[in-house]
Amino acid sequence: MRLSRYFLPILKETPKEAEIVSHRLMLRAGMVRQEAAGIYAWLPLGHRVLKKVEQIVREEQNRAGAIELLMPTIQAADLWRESGRYDDYGKEMLRIQDRHERDMLFGPTNEEMITEIFRAYVRSYKDLPLNLYHIQWKFRDEVRPRFGVMRSREFLMKDAYSFDLDQESARRSYNKMFVAYLRTFARLGLKAIPMAADSGPIGGDMSHEFIILAKTGESEVFCDRALLDLPIPGEDTDFDGDLSPIVNEWLGSYAATDEKHDPAKFEADIPEDRRISARGIEVGHIFYFGTKYSEPMKAVVAGPDGTEKPVHMGSYGIGPSRLVAAIIEASHDDAGIIWPQSVAPFDVGLINLKSGDAATDGTCEDLYAKLTAAGLDVLYDDTAERAGSKFATAELIGLPWQLVVGPKGLAEGSVELKNRATGEKQSLSVDSALARLIG
Repeated sequence: MRLSRYFLPILKETPKEAEIVSHRLMLRAGMVRQEAAGIYAWLPLGHRVLKKVEQIVREEQNRAGAIELLMPTIQAADLWRESGRYDDYGKEMLRIQDRHERDMLFGPTNEEMITEIFRAYVRSYKDLPLNLYHIQWKFRDEVRPRFGVMRSREFLMKDAYSFDLDQESARRSYNKMFVAYLRTFARLGLKAIPMAADSGPIGGDMSHEFIILAKTGESEVFCDRALLDLPIPGEDTDFDGDLSPIVNEWLGSYAATDEKHDPAKFEADIPEDRRISARGIEVGHIFYFGTKYSEPMKAVVAGPDGTEKPVHMGSYGIGPSRLVAAIIEASHDDAGIIWPQSVAPFDVGLINLKSGDAATDGTCEDLYAKLTAAGLDVLYDDTAERAGSKFATAELIGLPWQLVVGPKGLAEGSVELKNRATGEKQSLSVDSALARLIG
């Protein structure tokens, strides 16, 4: 993509309303624009990152055996009345009426709708276990939306829902999502710690939040430092096998959000030098809630003996839009964002220091063509801006590699390659720089 033809509305000044780093940098880098309180348009650069985050989430859900569908954003109120949550949910639910004065709502979550879909088609235990997920926009009318997309009213959510015959098999489904979440966050460049958590309005008696440590976290968290060094399950993980050893290892050390924190146990179980008391950002939340929805909504299956019984359910949420901000909170410096390779909007920033110069133009065009042909996403700064402005833009948007082409370097037969994360710069021949990037 040529920057001269791209829509990248960079802001030189930090907007006053931005309270945290990710919000400031997302606005300055032209990733999002606020359209109403807690409601954002995703501009081209931000949208590219969002789609990459979404794809990693999707790949790990598929790897764990979940099956993707897509449910609507608008739901019938009658479904929520069946479960008993329509009146209980609170003002966060946006209640509306259609032209026929039927009560509807903009879905804040999808337990009721997925249960209705399940009960319409599944009748036998032979069709279990089943895990269905979608990636869809949600709306919760937060009383005070803050921190940009970190706590917005409209947000993108991956929500999965498992259905099992009994508690034992439901726990196996829970473990699959637990391990899938560990892998997902690691691929996004995040160290997420599963912590015992309150179930809130979703309900249920087993729940874990996946938390990354950050100064701008919404709540205080407590954990054993040893959790930071545990290995992440690999690509060869057998999701049809017994995952309990992996899960038990992660749950074997103290980790809790403030709602579940037990100070006496924290101090008794963990040596002082391993105690972490910090702020944390929730990046995922998983729940087991048994028959909370299947019982009132009559989602039943016939067991091996022919007896019908309500299925046991769980739900599993990850917010891709929130994750974009969380990644920035975890990976930035004073100059701007530092994207992990896996979610960077472009792989390489190609910077022409003297657009209009025959030598630099020719070399950049050749590099652009070869890098693109090799399958790399390249943002080619072919604008007439000053060199200082080009470097500032490159640092702000945080692409993993900067390939700088200028008259002075070309006269010496070299270009400069910079790694954004480490700051390391190398003067290389054009062919060597290509080989380094294409790998």
